Amino acid sequence: MKKVFHLNTCDTCRKILAQFNLTGWELREIKKEPITEEELAEMHKKTKSYEALFSKKSTQIKLRGLDVKSLTEKDYKELLLDHYTFLKRPVFLTDKEIFVGNDKKNVEALHEFFGTHA
Repeated sequence: MKKVFHLNTCDTCRKILAQFNLTGWELREIKKEPITEEELAEMHKKTKSYEALFSKKSTQIKLRGLDVKSLTEKDYKELLLDHYTFLKRPVFLTDKEIFVGNDKKNVEALHEFFGTHA
C-alpha cells in the first residue's frame, strides 16, 4: 500500500507532493474522497494516536467552538472521520511507515524515505 492523503487546494500539500516521484502511489484528495474508518484505523496503528493525526490549525475548531485541550482520543477519532480539514496533511501511508504533516522534520524524513535531497 502506498497512499498520499492531501488537499488539492492546499499550497503546502502541492509543494510537498511536487518534491517526490509518486508513480505507483494512490493520491487521495480528501475533500472529494474523505478518509474511511479503515484507513484511519491503519493510520492510528502506525501513530498510536489520533491526536498525532489531528490538525490543530483546522478552521473547524473555531467554527465549532472546540476546546482542543479538553479533547479525548475518542473525540479526535470522531472529528477526523467527521470533517476532512481535521486531518493533518499531507499523510504518506505505506505498509510499514507513515509520514504525517508538513513540518520540517517530517519532510526531511520523506526525503530520506524517497532517497532524495531537500
